[in-house]
Amino acid sequence: MKRERLDKVLANMGLGTRKEVKVLVKQGLVVVEGVVATDPGMHVVAEEQEIIVDGEPLNFKRWVYVLLNKPPGVVSATEDNVHETVVDLLPYEWAIKVHPVGRLDIDTEGLLLLTNDGQLSHSLLSPKKKVDKEYFARIDGRVTEQHVQEFAKGVELEDFTTLPAKLEVLSSGETSEIRVTIMEGKFHQVKRMFAAFELHVTYLQRVRMGPLHLDPSLKPGEYRELTEEELNLLQNVNK
Repeated sequence: MKRERLDKVLANMGLGTRKEVKVLVKQGLVVVEGVVATDPGMHVVAEEQEIIVDGEPLNFKRWVYVLLNKPPGVVSATEDNVHETVVDLLPYEWAIKVHPVGRLDIDTEGLLLLTNDGQLSHSLLSPKKKVDKEYFARIDGRVTEQHVQEFAKGVELEDFTTLPAKLEVLSSGETSEIRVTIMEGKFHQVKRMFAAFELHVTYLQRVRMGPLHLDPSLKPGEYRELTEEELNLLQNVNK
């Protein structure tokens, strides 16, 4: 287990800045293994040692895995000068740690994973792993079997040709509803694929990323930690 400075651990848990948590220590409000801490620079193993701050046990987690149902109007970033970000939706102690795994367009809703596990994030985004992404969409225009076949061959765009994609037509008419599964995650890719056939995406929601599915109980903007089963499924992508 990793040994770290006490003040760094407390700051990373969202208990204040390094300067502020040093004050907590000096006030005698931090207890490590039953002994009042006097040195904010003392080294601790946060996963193993009991740390109590102002009478409350510290529930330290080195790795955070958050499943978010991203709402529209929020950007997939850790900071933005104009728009609310996905980390702004989270509690402070998580927000200061995590980053989004990949991105969804500002008006796209649905499944977004946030974590501070860089290795897992890299694995899920690596082209070599070919982690597929599934979307539900509403289309302004009629989507037909011909489009299904064209998507299966790969769609030629201005700057690249997509890998074969699975398109399922749920309903077809002036407005169509579809599910599409892609292997890449290029900028505006789903919208651009339909635009290549003069079709316009009016609503887009990511419902799956690899083995991880959007939790239907989460309303837009709501989140929860991954279950152990979900985490195991994601970690098996590495193998």
